[in-house]
Amino acid sequence: MSFVERITQDQESVSEILRPYARIAGPLSELTEHVLRGSDCGFSVAERELIGAFVSGVNACTFCCETHQAAAEAMGVPPGLIDALLLDIDGAPVDSRLKPVLSFVRKLTLTPTRMVQADADAVFAAGWSERDFHHAIMICGLFNFYNRMLEGYGAKNTADFRLTAGRDLAHTGYLHVAERADKEATL
Repeated sequence: MSFVERITQDQESVSEILRPYARIAGPLSELTEHVLRGSDCGFSVAERELIGAFVSGVNACTFCCETHQAAAEAMGVPPGLIDALLLDIDGAPVDSRLKPVLSFVRKLTLTPTRMVQADADAVFAAGWSERDFHHAIMICGLFNFYNRMLEGYGAKNTADFRLTAGRDLAHTGYLHVAERADKEATL
């Protein structure tokens, strides 16, 4: 159950948390849309959802991990892949080019002050560009932010909600958060 009275369990979501804060919701949802859906990235949209779900799993944020796992799976990521990655990146059945990226975001999430050149070099050696490297860092940062926001509010909602929300995200993207906040702000 959410830690604030205005948000009931069936309303727990990023949209509901940001609803009263249109000035924040707009830029944040636009940034999220650009990072996760923009065309200027070497990662597919499904891979970006997978990275986000993975970061959320590393953080044990059930809401984001399950929501974005559902989005990634709706885009073709095999069921169970994120769970396998959380157990063992090297042994998981994922494109070998993604493994150093996932190792990088895992380390950046858990021990950000311990990042070294070798961590970045492994990403570049796998064939990713500086722009892709930047996107990996942005995805990691965004999901760490969202994980902390949702956990800070105590937002969990239900497994059914997370599954449906993830499948919806696969088709709608992220701008609906700002649209909802703008609509609510003008009422």
